[in-house]
Amino acid sequence: DFAQEVLRRITDLPISFEVFSDDFGTMEKEAREINSWGKNVFVKIPITNTKGESSSKLIERLSSDGINLNITAILTTEQVKKVVQNISDNSDTIISVFAGRIADTGRNPIPIMQECLSIIKNNSNAELLWASSRELLNIFHAEECGCDIITVTNDLLKKLKLVGKDLSELSLDTVKMFYNDAVSIGYKIL
Repeated sequence: DFAQEVLRRITDLPISFEVFSDDFGTMEKEAREINSWGKNVFVKIPITNTKGESSSKLIERLSSDGINLNITAILTTEQVKKVVQNISDNSDTIISVFAGRIADTGRNPIPIMQECLSIIKNNSNAELLWASSRELLNIFHAEECGCDIITVTNDLLKKLKLVGKDLSELSLDTVKMFYNDAVSIGYKIL
């Protein structure tokens, strides 16, 4: 089982596993099962189900029972406010705001993430997660905002070697890449 293998390998860091169901009754059963897998487990609960019904009551029950949660698919400050109203001091909560998806709509996610941080700042059991990163610059954005956690793909991590690279050198590398691509496919104009 994938989850059990991950938990065998990673014992000292928080790991989130998401429920799969859409109805809150089954979602709660899945959450309690997932919670039983280990002390470092956070149960991912979506902010709503597919009908747009709020998960607030479920969040409140699970949090009150000491289940560590990762509330996911959040895109608005209003959703963050609802989460904060429903979490208990009995558990830790990761609040996953999809900053990348916010940016996909043409909105700057930084002010929204800063407002989210101000909403949760008085809750010592809550951490803000910058989710759905799209580019390397998002790592710096998340840090600038004061986010506690950021999710980053392996492809973005590979770009860390570019941080601070001389732009003239990067320009030359880009020209070489274009040239090598054209040569490798045998493309000729004349």
